[in-house]
Amino acid sequence: MYHCVFIIFSLLLPSLETTIANQLVVVGGGDDNVVINKCLDKEIHALLHFKALLKDPNGILSTWKDDKHNCCKWLGVTCNNQTGHVTGLDIGLCSLEGEISHSLANLTYLNHLDLSGNSFHGTIPRSIGSLTELRFLSLSNNSLYGTIPPEFGNLTNLQWLYLGFVGRCRVENPEWLSGLSYLEELVMNGISLAKATHWVDVILSLRKLNFLSLQSCELSQVMYPYSSSFLNSSSSIEVLGLVNNNLTSSMYHWLFPLTSNKLHELYLSRNMLDGIPNYLGNLCSLKTFFFMNNSVVVKFPDFLKNLSGCTSLALQSLDASYSQFTGSLSDDIQKFSSLNILSLSHNHLNGTISGKLWELPKLKVLDVSFNYLRGAISENIGKSKAIIINLSKNSIEGVASTDHMSNLSHIEYAGMSSCKLGPNFPKWIQTFKNLTRLDISNNGISDTIPLGFWDMWPSKLTHLNLSSNNISGQVPDLSSNFDYRSVIDLSSNRFYGPIPNVSSTLVSLNLSRNKFSGEISLLCQIVGGLLQFLDLSDNFLTGQLPDCVWHFKDLKVLNLGNNYLSGMLPTSLGYLVQLEALYLFNNNFSGELSLSLKNCTKLNFLDLGANKFFGNIPVWIGESLSGLYALILRSNHFFGTIPLQLCQLQKLQILDLSMNHLHGTIPSCLNNLTSMVQYGFSQVDNVHHHFSWSIDIFSFDAAYVDHAMIMWQGAEREFIRNLGLLKSIDLSSNNLTGKIPYELTDLYELFALNLSKNNILGEIPSQIGLMKKLLALDLSRNNLSGGIPSSMTQMTFLGYLDVSCNNLSGKIPSSTQLQSFEPSRYNGNTGLCGPPLNKKCPGDEKPEVPPVIGRSEGDGEGVDEVERWFYIGGGTGFVTGFWIACGALLLNRQGRHAFFQFYDSFKGWVYAKVVVLIANLQKVVHK
Repeated sequence: MYHCVFIIFSLLLPSLETTIANQLVVVGGGDDNVVINKCLDKEIHALLHFKALLKDPNGILSTWKDDKHNCCKWLGVTCNNQTGHVTGLDIGLCSLEGEISHSLANLTYLNHLDLSGNSFHGTIPRSIGSLTELRFLSLSNNSLYGTIPPEFGNLTNLQWLYLGFVGRCRVENPEWLSGLSYLEELVMNGISLAKATHWVDVILSLRKLNFLSLQSCELSQVMYPYSSSFLNSSSSIEVLGLVNNNLTSSMYHWLFPLTSNKLHELYLSRNMLDGIPNYLGNLCSLKTFFFMNNSVVVKFPDFLKNLSGCTSLALQSLDASYSQFTGSLSDDIQKFSSLNILSLSHNHLNGTISGKLWELPKLKVLDVSFNYLRGAISENIGKSKAIIINLSKNSIEGVASTDHMSNLSHIEYAGMSSCKLGPNFPKWIQTFKNLTRLDISNNGISDTIPLGFWDMWPSKLTHLNLSSNNISGQVPDLSSNFDYRSVIDLSSNRFYGPIPNVSSTLVSLNLSRNKFSGEISLLCQIVGGLLQFLDLSDNFLTGQLPDCVWHFKDLKVLNLGNNYLSGMLPTSLGYLVQLEALYLFNNNFSGELSLSLKNCTKLNFLDLGANKFFGNIPVWIGESLSGLYALILRSNHFFGTIPLQLCQLQKLQILDLSMNHLHGTIPSCLNNLTSMVQYGFSQVDNVHHHFSWSIDIFSFDAAYVDHAMIMWQGAEREFIRNLGLLKSIDLSSNNLTGKIPYELTDLYELFALNLSKNNILGEIPSQIGLMKKLLALDLSRNNLSGGIPSSMTQMTFLGYLDVSCNNLSGKIPSSTQLQSFEPSRYNGNTGLCGPPLNKKCPGDEKPEVPPVIGRSEGDGEGVDEVERWFYIGGGTGFVTGFWIACGALLLNRQGRHAFFQFYDSFKGWVYAKVVVLIANLQKVVHK
């Protein structure tokens, strides 16, 4: 989205640096008519020594060889055509790893050095400070540490210095920067300046500096950021970024000298600012102001008022989304006559949107979604030139009945997800003559689509989202309604009939969770090769998967699950070399798995469960699909043994081979599934969002969240959210034999293990308690013997346990967890005893009370007399002691206060302990 421009710019800095590098080479290349074909030996040796310390997995530096003396032809090396000296070294984004060699100091004529976007580690060599000809230096995005060498202050010719996210580095004394008088751009993102006293003074001394980014520099910890002598200094900065520094409004004292009428862009996002000072309203050249993600409550009318000086006339883009703004969108908005982008989404704005908003002559983008605004459409909206309006998550019920919607001919984007437009279909949308993107998902619409709707925007629509409503009817031919690389989402409605024809230029098509029926021969008509996402799941589709899917060379997700499809898988699936997720669950597919699937080497999610596949589980799954994090083959007719090659799937987090006809033993090599051993989630950043498309300012999130049917705690459940966090193994309902391999207990990060309904024998591994993350363990209906290991008392997260119907014996170990399960979870083990079973263990019977020595049948009366005097004496002592204590408290004021203070403290302590105990018991019950 637009408010990510500054972040995206930072990520693209290496590319920008490379472009600047090429320009510098042209400037410093000398006379092109004089060419020196041989490098200097000293500089060749320096480069080769630099290479010798590096790992180069992609062979980027393969041309750097000792027998090739013309280093000017080496990749990334630039020379002066007259002298032969190396003047440029550009090896950014080359996946290099290692330390930066001090030999670079021998490249004394170097004016451009780009080592960004690699994995350099260690400290930054101080010797770089001797390269006094440098005009461009970038070490951004590496893994270095330590202090930035003050010797960098010797680089007096430097114009561009990029040290963004260089690693765990710091600047303790920024004085060395003051010597860089030619510096124009400085990026120090991620470098700690917590101890950099008077750093503002240093920045102000750089008279040519126009770009400064200090994101995530711990600026809030600086004790003395400036000295009073610099408060009246003028800055030359045009772009200033102070994002993510935990800054409060106290920073405005030192921000003042850094801002002037030269400032064009100001980024103060992700801080703790509770407003802005009046002087920011006097920045007559400020065009872009980002105030996103500030965590302190701010009154929006006050915010606008403080910006209402000459800034309001110049400001073109204001993004204050994801903050804590309250109040209304007041009439002061009319002063911002240059605004073309206004984003206030995800705040706490309330009240009625001012009608003055719609009078802004240049407004093109408005996003006030996820607020509490109402009456979003006013009588003056017809004067607006807005091309994008996003009013999602507000209360705009009245919008459907307004008569002035016909004036909104300029709107190109209508984003109204999760409003209250239903139950009738909003027919006024057809007045948007220039619409290219429409999102009215999740609006409670229970209606049919009016005639003519589909023909309103021929070949114009790039995105249509009607999902999560209750819309019914048939969908007509859509092959000519959509523009190039378009997106259609009609999921979760009640559309019926055959799958409609669609354009071959589609990028995404989601028709899932409807009532579409018939065959899917339409796949053979989509021949453009652009489709990346296809979801036809949860419908009533029949027939075979046609052997023409080889068209979809870019397809990443194919979901045909929960239909009535049948037949064998076509060999053309092997042409889907970009495929990342394949869902064919709950159909009637049969036959052996096509060998061609081994070509889909990018697969990370494969769900073929609940079909009629048979044969051996292919060994090529483990050999070729190394990226799999989920393999689900449950409820089929696979037979044979579990192939050892599956142990090669180091990224695997979900393995489900249950309800097949597998035999043999459980492979002991399953402890090689390192994602189930190591802490963390190896695939979590990749599997939840396979891809998404950003369309201009707003992003239509076409991200796909993986989901699957998983047997969980004895019942089948559909996991939709956070599936990538689950780590489970299910081998239940097969014919597996042998013992449970003790290596299985190495899977410390496993959450669920189900080995039930097999013929497994032997004892439960004694070290099973090491699997402390287990939430569910099912070993029922096997031939296990021996006792329940005492180490299981350490499994404090266990919320489901079933060991019933085995041959276990002995006492159930005592722990809060193991005794909390129903007795039925232990039934069928005749040798088990102890709670929660009613069967007592040998030695648990209470011994009889021995008779009192010296007492006989005839002296019972004497004993009663003794007992009577005992109780009389005890009662008298208690009463006497009680009144002595009470008397002391009544007469001694200080003692009385101390006693009741202790009593209150003790009562609070007991109450807290009881609350914690109850909370823990509730967690156990819910698990």
